[in-house]
Amino acid sequence: MTYKKRLSFLILVDSLIVLSSIYVSFWMLIPDTNIFSSKTLLLSSLSLIIWHHLFAYTYKLYHKAWEYASIGELMGILKAVTYSVAVTGSVQLLVVGNVYGRALIITWMLHMILIGGSRFSWRVYRDFYYKRSTDKNRTLIVGAGAAGSMVARQLLQNREAELLPVAFVDDDEKKHKLQVLGIPVLGSVKDIETIVSKLEIENIIIAIPSLGKKDINTIYQECVKTDAKTKIIPMLEDLMSGKISVNEFRDVEVEDLLGRDPVKLDMESISEFITGKTVLVTGAGGSIGSEICRQISNFTPENLILLGHGENSIYTIELELRSKYNGKINIFTEIADIQDRNKIFTIMEKYQPDVVYHAAAHKHVPLMERNPEEAVKNNIFGSKNVAEAADTFSVDTFVLVSSDKAVNPTNIMGSTKRFAEMVVQQLSQESNTKFVAVRFGNVLGSRGSVIPLFKKQIQAGGPITVTHPDMTRYFMTIPEASRLVIQAGTLARGGEVFVLDMGEPVKIVDLAKNLITLSGYSIDEIGIKYSGIRPGEKMYEELLNEDEIHKADIFPKIHIGKAAIKDKEILNYFLCHFENMNEAELRHYLLSVANNRDSELAHLFKKTVSV
Repeated sequence: MTYKKRLSFLILVDSLIVLSSIYVSFWMLIPDTNIFSSKTLLLSSLSLIIWHHLFAYTYKLYHKAWEYASIGELMGILKAVTYSVAVTGSVQLLVVGNVYGRALIITWMLHMILIGGSRFSWRVYRDFYYKRSTDKNRTLIVGAGAAGSMVARQLLQNREAELLPVAFVDDDEKKHKLQVLGIPVLGSVKDIETIVSKLEIENIIIAIPSLGKKDINTIYQECVKTDAKTKIIPMLEDLMSGKISVNEFRDVEVEDLLGRDPVKLDMESISEFITGKTVLVTGAGGSIGSEICRQISNFTPENLILLGHGENSIYTIELELRSKYNGKINIFTEIADIQDRNKIFTIMEKYQPDVVYHAAAHKHVPLMERNPEEAVKNNIFGSKNVAEAADTFSVDTFVLVSSDKAVNPTNIMGSTKRFAEMVVQQLSQESNTKFVAVRFGNVLGSRGSVIPLFKKQIQAGGPITVTHPDMTRYFMTIPEASRLVIQAGTLARGGEVFVLDMGEPVKIVDLAKNLITLSGYSIDEIGIKYSGIRPGEKMYEELLNEDEIHKADIFPKIHIGKAAIKDKEILNYFLCHFENMNEAELRHYLLSVANNRDSELAHLFKKTVSV
């Protein structure tokens, strides 16, 4: 129906209702009188119909989409009807000298019932029609609060929506057995499996935007007991900023199931630390390095230097940042290998950065077990080159990206990371540059991590390979890892090792199971195969040694420790003579240094010196 036709129809209906209401009220009160010849009735009718249309226009009753009518529209009807009847009473008093109060009260009541009924019948018909629609997926909404009711309303009002809300669950027992928008609240989260089975639910929407990740995980574990597809509404900050609306549901991601809330940044201190400065990021094309660049760019440094070995990855991040920050940040790219000491010193001298984030490294544990000399060259010597260049050219702060595998390492990769920590700690004692290290757990979605591997195995039809059923790891997201690096720079005093409080470690097999169900498969369809622990792997990882832990956290969810510093002579001997060592000697010496095996290290050191 076009707007003009709709307007004409509503005016005609309202006119008939107004006239019917006042004539019926007069007939009820004065049944024996010929009401059609009454001058008072004619005057009242004329006044009422004119004032009704004026007030209806004032309160935009002819501009409402009545199929979506609610309390706001009802209040508009109440005001228009009440004011038009009140003005008609005033007209009666002025012209006739008397107010027919009882007739006007009945008129008001009939007016409200008929006007309101005519409008809300559209809403009732629409809700009834769409609730009975059989081509929509029956949906359970978790959370009967403000967000849940908004989701239900959006779904009921959207003709194109494929989901039909049929029930709520909420842990607030006060809401149980009540109805929200005509939809019953049938129980709590623990009742999800029963309700889904009983009502033949096809979809579940988690509609609690402020929910912590631990609670999301708890709810999701109940949802996966069913065959229903599970989705979640956006995060609260995205809703408040207007970037996403409440009905833009997304799939539950594995990141949502980490069981803890992400670390928050101290925006003010970071802004003071980065804004207007020159920042250099090594490994800028990698998973962590590129995200560090993205996060840094939000604080508009004057110059950002992207240093990396792979031209394609550097080109990709450069293109992304230039398209977003063109004219706001001076972006420079340097293709360089951190093992090339002269090139690194030349770059450091050229740009004179204020802050260096050193993310370039070899990190794949099994590959580094098979190629220990390459791990040493890149992770130790490369880090030493960048750190010493930073010292030489008076960089204010140097942040080394380390690993939780550097704690009590059993593999080459972890040992080289711990050795790199020791190198920068030694420099910190001698330099005006503030040298710090940041230890991560496993980073979800980074290159070489388990998530991309598991996804490929799922796409191939399975099975997912897990080394051991009891294998556990700490996990964090790429943005979290990058935030920790940036925040660590602001907290640096020199020599610290910063670690994110990553909650409880996660079993790899549980991560695999969650990823299977999130991908829309059952665990039986894909399957899980245990392949055995690989060389150099530990059953569990640690974040800090007991003697490294500092009692007072310097920042929420960030631990700070003072890791043990090795004798400089022992470090330098290895750095000077490692090329002359065979693989067994290299491995033995490196693990002894990294694990503080002082008696064994002293014996090895004397032996190598005597040779």
